[in-house]
Amino acid sequence: MLHAEWWVWMSAALLLATAEVIIPGWIFLGFAIGSLVMGVLLLLGVSGLSLPISLVVFAVLSLFAYIGLRWVFGLKTGQVTLFDRDIND
Repeated sequence: MLHAEWWVWMSAALLLATAEVIIPGWIFLGFAIGSLVMGVLLLLGVSGLSLPISLVVFAVLSLFAYIGLRWVFGLKTGQVTLFDRDIND
């Protein structure tokens, strides 16, 4: 029943955020935010969730976090990335 403990989800959020710093790409940050929100929900008293339900809630929260990060930090519509100089120059 370790999946029902809030500190496990918070620890996972810390590990995933650390992985995001080491391997950047906005992927691990979405999972970290999902894990953080799941930990906060359990801390506030949402209990009685089975392991499959907890994982589905975590996946949905992570998906929403990833889409939100892409919406805030992604390229705007019609915008393209241009490179003016070569990195080897």
